[in-house]
Amino acid sequence: MKLMKLTLALVCTVMIASTALAMDMKPGEGVTIKPARATWNTGFFQETLIRKGMEEMGYTVKKAKDLANPIFYNSVTLGDLDYWANGWFPMHDAQLPKNFDEKATKIGYVIKAGGLQGYLVSKKEVDKFGIKSLADFARPEVKAAFDSNGDGKADLTACPPGWACEGVIDHHLKAYSLEDDINPVKAAYEAGMASALGAFKAGEPAFFYTWTPNWTVYKFAPGKDVMWINVPEIKPTEAQAGSVARMSASGVVGAVSDPMKAGFVVSDIRVVANKKFLAANPAAAKFLEVFTLPLADVSQQNTRMNDGEKSARDIGKHADEWIANNKATWDGWIDAARKAAQ
Repeated sequence: MKLMKLTLALVCTVMIASTALAMDMKPGEGVTIKPARATWNTGFFQETLIRKGMEEMGYTVKKAKDLANPIFYNSVTLGDLDYWANGWFPMHDAQLPKNFDEKATKIGYVIKAGGLQGYLVSKKEVDKFGIKSLADFARPEVKAAFDSNGDGKADLTACPPGWACEGVIDHHLKAYSLEDDINPVKAAYEAGMASALGAFKAGEPAFFYTWTPNWTVYKFAPGKDVMWINVPEIKPTEAQAGSVARMSASGVVGAVSDPMKAGFVVSDIRVVANKKFLAANPAAAKFLEVFTLPLADVSQQNTRMNDGEKSARDIGKHADEWIANNKATWDGWIDAARKAAQ
């Protein structure tokens, strides 16, 4: 009996020690990671959070390289970089090199269906005029309500020249015969949206294009301040032709209908990583697989950046606060990653 108790005590001691060791594991010690991030700052937050997770597991993480999409996808395929958290799919599929599937992969979902784009209109005017889609802006009373410069057209805060969304908006106006009804204002986006927000706070109508995650959907709350509206019907551009099914979205908060005909491809925001890196680092691979963020949290953080908290130190502080406020979730990710390395 004494021998049995002693054996049981030893087993418990070993189990406790093993658990403690697992909790303190640094599976990344001695490994240097080479991440990248996209050039748009709405994705900087997730890069910082992933960096902190990797560092907690002992990895040394180099400063992220800011790269245009095609350059990153070529670099990760070649093995020059390990990962980034800024893949928008299926939007970016056409930018992947031919041998991508052999050397690299998409992993996890940073924000599933988080890359939403479309048009929003102030709720007051949506209710007043019964606005459901862009086609309603052909109605004289609607055009007049949104005509701020007296040219007889509704003014839309749109995209600057050269942005991909500029081409899609121009396509919509032509496809739905709205070129004489809507004026796409193509000034610098941040300045244009700041002006739109100021006018809205002064009681003026709002009509703008945006995407998520973005500070705009935090300052203008969908369902409360503004509503997502439809395109009259799905008419894809040549580039969108293979993704028609993803040009509508269900369950969109603050949409005038369900599903909503966005007219833009709804994308999943995902991590993209080199396959050799993932195979050699199972802890890192597991962390990237389970890492996911609520869209509202990213939009809130983006709002803080737009309000001036945009330095690397500021973003690091935002990440630390998010981790502290989501400790159980964070610890679960770290624990799962450590177990994957055992």
